[in-house]
Amino acid sequence: MDLDAFSEAYAAHRPRAFSSAMRVLGDHAAAEDVVQDVFLTLWRDPGLYDPARGSLAGYIAMMARSRAVDRARSLTAARGAVERLGVRDEARPGTEEGPADVAARREDRGRVLEAVAKLPALQREAILLAFGKGLSAAEIAAASDVPLGTAKSRLRLGLQKTREALAA
Repeated sequence: MDLDAFSEAYAAHRPRAFSSAMRVLGDHAAAEDVVQDVFLTLWRDPGLYDPARGSLAGYIAMMARSRAVDRARSLTAARGAVERLGVRDEARPGTEEGPADVAARREDRGRVLEAVAKLPALQREAILLAFGKGLSAAEIAAASDVPLGTAKSRLRLGLQKTREALAA
């Protein structure tokens, strides 16, 4: 792709892409990340855009919205996993937490989310579906349209890499 043409397209279509992402996410930084991801994808593979199917502006806005929805779903699943882990911690009878315990638990949650965010996309998706939405391996396989063994492998590898990241 020609750098000048790409720069012109970026300047012309970035505001609309940002607006599309912002409407879904409501977070300036997250919307910027989505816009960067959209344009990076176009830079790497400009053949993804087919002019016969519509305008470049519409395509970029649609990609931004779609990526923003994916990001919002991932964040929702991650928050659900953290909340469920927090409920389990709080459900232990006879324990009272002090401010230091609360701070330590929040730090641990942050480290877990960082480790999960660094996983390859397919493993991250499996982990978030399992722990964020409470799906079984069979349900993950059905939702991801993959064989059960593949879903189990993604879960196992994702958990293993998360444990390794947390141990480091």
